[in-house]
This record gives sequence, C-alpha cells and structure tokens, in this order.
Amino acid sequence: MDYKQAGVDIEEGYRAVGKYREFAAAAAGPEVLNGIGSFAGMFSLGQFARENGARTNMEEPVLVSGTDGVGTKLDLAFRQKKYDTVGIDCVAMCVNDILCHGARPLFFLDYLACGKLDADVAALLVRGVALGCRETGMALLGGETAEMPGFYDEGKYDLAGFAVGLVDRKNIIEGKAICAGDVLVGIASSGVHSNGFSLIRKIIPNLDEDFGGMPIGMALLEPTRLYVKPVLGLLERTEIRGMAHITGGGFYENIPRLFAAAEGSAAEGPAGAREDGPFDAVIREGSWTIPPIFERIAAALAGLAETGAPAQEAGAELLKKDKALAKQMFNTFNMGIGFVLALGQKDSRGAIEYLGSQGFPAWEIGRVERAAGPAPGLRFA
Repeated sequence: MDYKQAGVDIEEGYRAVGKYREFAAAAAGPEVLNGIGSFAGMFSLGQFARENGARTNMEEPVLVSGTDGVGTKLDLAFRQKKYDTVGIDCVAMCVNDILCHGARPLFFLDYLACGKLDADVAALLVRGVALGCRETGMALLGGETAEMPGFYDEGKYDLAGFAVGLVDRKNIIEGKAICAGDVLVGIASSGVHSNGFSLIRKIIPNLDEDFGGMPIGMALLEPTRLYVKPVLGLLERTEIRGMAHITGGGFYENIPRLFAAAEGSAAEGPAGAREDGPFDAVIREGSWTIPPIFERIAAALAGLAETGAPAQEAGAELLKKDKALAKQMFNTFNMGIGFVLALGQKDSRGAIEYLGSQGFPAWEIGRVERAAGPAPGLRFA
C-alpha cells in the first residue's frame, strides 16, 4: 500500500498549491519576501514602513493578532457547491476582530483541512481568502492544506486562519476613553455573516426555499462584511473611543466588550469601571431596519410552518411582540449591525456621513450610560 491508496493524493496537493500561488501573488506587495511553497512566509516590516510612510512612523509598534474559522456555514457552501465566498468569511472573522483595537492588517495565513482533496475546490476556497486579503490591503503570506482521510468526510472541508496587524501603542483602542453620553454608531452587516449556522441548519433545512427571488441558501452564504478600509479611514479623521465586532453572542456578548478595558488599573475597580461607571450600552429599538433574513430566521425559530414572504412578515411581527424571542435573536445574531463604534456626541453625524460615502450605511443605534448593575452590560430602550 502507498500513500495514495491510504487516501492521501500528494500529486493533487501539488496541483492545489500551484493554484494557490497565483492567488497569493495577487495579494502580496514588495514587503512579502518569498512565495507560497517555502517552509515559512516572510514579511519585511522595514519594506512595509517604506511603502506606507507616515502610517508606520510609530513610537512603539505593537503586533495585534487574531484567529478564527468559518464554522458550520461551510456546510451550506458544500451542499450548494458554492465555494468561492467562504474564504472571505474566514478573513473577515479575523481582521474585523483585530480592527477593534485600531490595528492595520499586515498578513494572513490560512489552514484548510479535508478528507479527500480536490484541487479545484480547494483553489476556490483559497481564492476567497485571497480576495478578502486584497480587499483589506493584507498579504496572503502562506498556509497549510491537510488531507486527512477517515477523519473528515469526503467532500467536507474545514477552513480557518489568522491575521496579524500593526498599531502604535499610544493609539491602541481599548475603551479607556469611553464616557457616559457617548454615542453608539452601528455599521450595517451584509447578512448573517458567520455565526449561528449550527442553529440555522436545524431550523431552515430547505436551502432551495424562495427568498426574494433567490434560494435562501444563497442569501445565507452572503460573505461577512470587511470593515477595515472604512474604519481605518474614519480613524484618520475622528476619535473612535471603542469598537466591537458583532460575532457569536450577538449584541449581548459583544457590545459590552467595548468597555472591557475602560479602567486601566486593577486597583481602581472591576473591568469597565470608571469614576462615573461602569457603563451600559443602551440600544435604541427601531433605530435601524432589521434585514428580512433575520425575520425569516425568527419565524423558523418560533416553529412557524410558513416559508417565503409570509414567514418574513410573521417573523417581523414576532420580533416586535415576543420579547423572549427577540432577546434570543439578539443574543445569537448580528441583526443587521456587524460593527459598532463608540464616539463622542459631536463626532457621530460626521462619522455616519463618512461611512455612508464609503458604501457602509450606519446609524446612531444607542448611547453609553452608567450601568444599571455592578458590571458593564447591555439593555434596550
């Protein structure tokens, strides 16, 4: 028996890597010193500084890293044989996280695992990763493709990665400047993004169901929005006091993380406490329009038999009337808000106008108030 008979096709692996090279080259600048196929990727910070000038004129450069995967959203991609967008999700889940601390992404590496490698499928997955890297000005520095027969089912892939970014220490955003009275600005999501799919797969089994003239499965595959360019552009114009990426745990878990480091000294009290705090994020109901996909999910979560437009209408009514269901939805999904900024009151209108000019609709969705309890939290008003 040889390796191929055991389930690992080395030649198919070589073919996949050959396809990756083209995508990685398109997502690399002069700061990348070698190509795909080396034992490790090399990124020249000196060359990056020369290319980017003032952006890297830092007193104390700090590397910021984040890692994540696509999760069970991949199952929808496999079932619909649509492989070219989930790589964007993989990038977005990582770079949107490091962006929360003001970091400019530098490079990305991915990890692709499967039971039986198909170089053409793998190339489409990595193509999405490369597109996400190009969109955020980041190099695709390398990665790993692992073929593990008998461990993963044939036709199934797992995709994860990590990003590394750079910020000057004095410019790190940790929530320390947030004050009572600050405004919370929410930036529109592109859809469900990459969270809650273990639940969605249970409650919406028919991916061919009509959703506004398209299969709902395709609507659910809309890739996670990349917030890097507009938010970094806004940072050059406006003081941003805190940022939150709305991922798993929805509003309730992620928005209070704005305040996680608002203190800065353990001796001064619990995390999120200031002289006038801790703080709550108070969300103003109805300050943005919840996208129809979440209304459809709400109807399914409530166990309604309706599908299509009737389900969306029923879900919209349920979200208004059923407080327990609404809380569950806001505790699981982004509900149309993928990224949240804490800004001074005088800065919010200009920020919203700038984000809109960049193609990222945004709204004042709430405010910062003194906490109702002993720790930072979230409530609706």
